[in-house]
Order: sequence, then C-alpha cells, then structure tokens
Amino acid sequence: MKRVLLLSTVHPSTDSRIMYKIAPSLQGYYEVFCALPDLRNGLRDKQHLIELPKFRWLLPRILFAHPVALFKCLRLRPDIVHIFVPELIPIALLFQWAGAKVVYEVQENLFKKFAIKRYNNSPVFKRLFRFFDKLARQNFHCVFTDDAYLEEYRNLAKPFAVVHNYVSLPVMDAHTHEGALAHKPEIFYLGVVSMERCLDTMVHALALLKSSHPDCHLHLFGPVRVDKAELEAIAGYPEVRNNITFHGYTDQKAALRYARRSAAGIALLKPVADYPESFPTKLFEYMALQLPVVTSDFPAYRQIVEGSKCGFCISPYNAQMLRQALECCIIDNSLRQQMGRNGRKAAEAHYNWASEEAKLLSFYNDIFNS
Repeated sequence: MKRVLLLSTVHPSTDSRIMYKIAPSLQGYYEVFCALPDLRNGLRDKQHLIELPKFRWLLPRILFAHPVALFKCLRLRPDIVHIFVPELIPIALLFQWAGAKVVYEVQENLFKKFAIKRYNNSPVFKRLFRFFDKLARQNFHCVFTDDAYLEEYRNLAKPFAVVHNYVSLPVMDAHTHEGALAHKPEIFYLGVVSMERCLDTMVHALALLKSSHPDCHLHLFGPVRVDKAELEAIAGYPEVRNNITFHGYTDQKAALRYARRSAAGIALLKPVADYPESFPTKLFEYMALQLPVVTSDFPAYRQIVEGSKCGFCISPYNAQMLRQALECCIIDNSLRQQMGRNGRKAAEAHYNWASEEAKLLSFYNDIFNS
C-alpha cells in the first residue's frame, strides 16, 4: 500500500476535515499516517497517529515542532505528504527531495487574512509566507477548499483540485439525535469566536431578544479571539453575560449534542479578509443538522441559503435583524421545521462530503499516475 502522511502543526487532533473526512476517505486505499499536535483517541484502527508538540505561536512551532515532525515522519518514507498550513512548506520541500509527492492544501487566503490576524502576523512572517508560497505553487500539487481561492492562485505548475469542505452527513447523523427544542430557547454557534465573526452583533441581539425571551441562551463553541476588555465593552453584554456559555474549542462530536435542541444556528461574518467569497463550514453543518441558518447577506451566501430556503441572510452589523430572525425561529415551529427540512435536503443533494471524497480520491490517483 502507498503511504500518505497528513501533516499539520496547527490543526487539533479533532479537526473535522482532517480526522473525520480526509483520513477516513483515504484509509481504504492507502496506509494513512496522521501527524498532528495534541493527539487524542478517536481515529479508526487503520490510521497511524503521530503526536507533535503543541504551540500557539509560530516561532516556537518552527523551532521545536517542525524538527520533531521531521524526526518522526521522514523515516516513514511516505509516498504523499499532504500539508495543511503554509508554515510546513519548507519541511514539505525536504520530503519532496527525499522522493515524496506533496499536496499543499490552501484553506484560507492569507494574502487577505493577514489584515485581521491578531498574532503570527509580523512583517517577517508575511515576507516568508510570500516566498515559500511561491515555491509551493511551482513545486507542489494544490488542493483548495473554496473556488474563490483560484482568483489568487493562478498559473500553477502542477494539476490542482478544489475539494470543498462540505459536511459529512454520516458524522453529523452519528452524533446527533432527534429531539424537541430545549425548554429554554437556545441558539447554537460553532466556530472561532471573534469580532470579525460578529460576536458583538450576536451579544447585542441576545440582549434585545431577552426582553421577550428572558431565558434564551447562546452556546458558543470555538476558540475565543476576544479579550476581556473587548467583551465587556460590547453593547448589552452586562445584561446577558449569564445567558451566554463560552464552551471554548470543543470536539465537533461533543458540540453537536447541543445542536438539535437549538432554535437556529448562527454563521454571521463581517465583510473582511476573504469572508465574503469563501463559505464557513458551519453553514453546511447547520443545514445538515436541520437548523435554520442565520448568515451574512453576501451574494454567494444568498445563493445557497435563499436558494435553498433554509434560513435568513442579514447584515452582519444589524443586531435588530438578527433578533428578529432568531425570534421567528423560536416562536414559529412550522417555519423552523420547514427551513430545517429544506437545508437538509440541499445538503444531501449538493453540499455533502460524498461528492468531494470522489474528487479527492481521483486527484490522489492522478498524482500517483503522473
């Protein structure tokens, strides 16, 4: 069997794309090794797990995690090395020199994203990224998680593929169950918690909603990128601090337990960086979970949500519109259920991992036969 190494020094061991989609899809055809920081149990038997050191800051990762990755993984002599972060491009070049083919996965447009990054964004890092990204375009096969990234990545030297991060329906279904709404109205959010992802709008809307639904509760699952002072300054936060639970980063499988009892799923983003043209994965996850979606009124998002009639597209700055959308989902059972069914139907027909898995396997097959 050909050996595949899935390598990241950033993604957690419960990353849904790597661990619940890509690795299971490949393992029936290749010997799959996963090298990730802070590994936990949960992968299938045929996958080999390699634990790497975990660091938040880029420089310690380069100094300590990268040498460990080389030491543990070079001796595997993988046939393909699939990297998920650009900082690993130098390491990938060494693997290529040793005879491996390299897949460079682009999950965000860093050329636009640097403007909103709160750390690991020094001028030195930016220059190094541009230099090594150019080398990757010239030497590696690329996988893109969104069609929009092709606007930036043109004239690639090797064949590439777009493999969307659509939802894995079996994963969703295996870790959720049918059930009624919670006794107290609950709202669900899964993803990075930040101002760019409308934490301020969500908090303000919850404060407005509390006047008619004093027991409403917002569950936020994801790493928090807002400091205490910023949080305290958000309009309405003092009034609803007890109506919000910051769960922090949580394995998707654990977070999903809260989804089916919620009235809606929020996927709001502000028009910054690459957000308007790239889709948040949670949009498709909410649809699969039969949650009405409340998302931003970007044209690309409208095409999916309004086209499927599965939710609301609103201004990411308008807390009153968010309150109104959430209230509709809470009080109108018929509307909520119909939107949920519509979203699930669209996920089953168009936005699921099964079709993307076929693209990934075909792409790998072409790489090995090239």
